[in-house]
Amino acid sequence: MEIIEEEIEDMSDPEPSGIKDTEEQTGWREVNKQKYELAEAEEEQQSINTRDLHTCTQCGKSFSRKGNLSRHMIIHSGEKPFNCDQCGKDFISSAYLKRHQKVHSDEKPHVCSHCGKSFSRLDSFKLHQKIHDGVRDHVCCDCGMSFTRADKLKLHQRIHTGDRPYKCSYCDKSYTILVHLKSHERVHTGEKPYYCTQCEKSFKDATGLKIHLRVHSGEKPFNCDQCGKEFISSTNLKKHLAVHSDEKPHVCSLCGKSFSWMNSFKQHQKTHDDVRDHVCCECGKSFTTSSQLNQHQRIHTGERPYKCTVCDKSFAQSGSLKSHERVHTGEKHFHCTQCEKSYKSSSNLLVHMKKCCK
Repeated sequence: MEIIEEEIEDMSDPEPSGIKDTEEQTGWREVNKQKYELAEAEEEQQSINTRDLHTCTQCGKSFSRKGNLSRHMIIHSGEKPFNCDQCGKDFISSAYLKRHQKVHSDEKPHVCSHCGKSFSRLDSFKLHQKIHDGVRDHVCCDCGMSFTRADKLKLHQRIHTGDRPYKCSYCDKSYTILVHLKSHERVHTGEKPYYCTQCEKSFKDATGLKIHLRVHSGEKPFNCDQCGKEFISSTNLKKHLAVHSDEKPHVCSLCGKSFSWMNSFKQHQKTHDDVRDHVCCECGKSFTTSSQLNQHQRIHTGERPYKCTVCDKSFAQSGSLKSHERVHTGEKHFHCTQCEKSYKSSSNLLVHMKKCCK
């Protein structure tokens, strides 16, 4: 009997093991069922999402909300309904305007440890940091040129594609950049929203105002490497460089004098025709150019917009300021070609040349 009992006990051992296997199998079946149901639910949701997407008809971009699509469409229309009341800059959304307005506040918490420049916005600070780190992680696949920002790369790529998406509503001209379109359209409308705070002049774009402000500050950052003459804009420097070339295609038929620039030739023609069409309303004196009239009018107004940064002296002409500043710096830009003498002004050099080095 004992032997039989032992055999029965031995035979009963595998039974619990068999039950355990069945429980594991049941568990796995439950897990697999849940996975399948989850995948099915996700697939169904994806199908619903696809049906609910709002797609842009112009570029194919899709949005989950109709409002987002409407905001996106403004990019294609060029409309920027949100205007900054401090600088006139336009934005496509109130969020962008709000972010921009921080530029006008004195609060600039993000300070560059390399150069000390501070920023009101963190994203602007991070972009600036890339300049110091030499990070240009947006690369053009056509020419290999790299940029710090994605929007700069996108603008550059239009050189390769020829894409000019911003079309003038008044003429056939089109532009790669929206700002250029806005500036151009003001030629048609006559609008000049950028005002100089120091005089009454206004300009159609921010660049024109920026260049004009240099007239008041006396700043001339563009320097001729052949004669040292300085200019307020790269355009003026480029025009000046024609003076150093031998090419002078504009020849006066009355005296034979030739000119590098058409506008100089036309001004010269006025001296022969005795045309002095820029008249001072204060004293009646007339001039051949508007710049000569502007300089003359400062006699009446007493305006001396060019101020010395070293002392309190101010001048009516930028040339006079530059000449004066050399008193402080000791610079002598004007060299005699006959001897080793040099002078602070061209007039002093001319006097020297007439007297000593004929």
